[in-house]
Amino acid sequence: MRKVYLYGMSIAMLTLFIMSTVVFAAVPADADNFYTSDTVTREKVTFANQYKMDVVGNLFMPKNLNKNEKYAAIIVGHPMGAVKEQSANLYATKMAEQGFVTLALDLPFWGESAGEPRNAVSPDMYAEAFSAAVDFLGTRPFIDREKMGAIGICGSGSFAIRAG
Repeated sequence: MRKVYLYGMSIAMLTLFIMSTVVFAAVPADADNFYTSDTVTREKVTFANQYKMDVVGNLFMPKNLNKNEKYAAIIVGHPMGAVKEQSANLYATKMAEQGFVTLALDLPFWGESAGEPRNAVSPDMYAEAFSAAVDFLGTRPFIDREKMGAIGICGSGSFAIRAG
């Protein structure tokens, strides 16, 4: 029995290898599977939270944005165990297409944001990142400070509420 099991595992591993080789061979080297929009611009931004830790985000703006006007803003946080590129950027892009200025951020300890140890779970620091994002956006002259909101995907929903 043991010999059959090992043989079966070897066949399964070989099949998986062949399938992955075929799939990856069909994808061009410059493939980008993340959604982008022709009507939105994206700018990487960095700002400090109250603990002097860098929080990194992507600021999305409609291409037709008039910087002499005031716009509503939305901060978008990613799910636990993720980074901004995995889902927050998508939500931020889609909302920017609707005319909002949006900020998808990496929570502290995750992605490009500062914090050690990496991938630490710290709800208080995550809520602080949303507060720091409000402060950052409030310094932009084209943001209406009275019209700011948040989209918290998965666990970020509770951090956004706590920051409020």
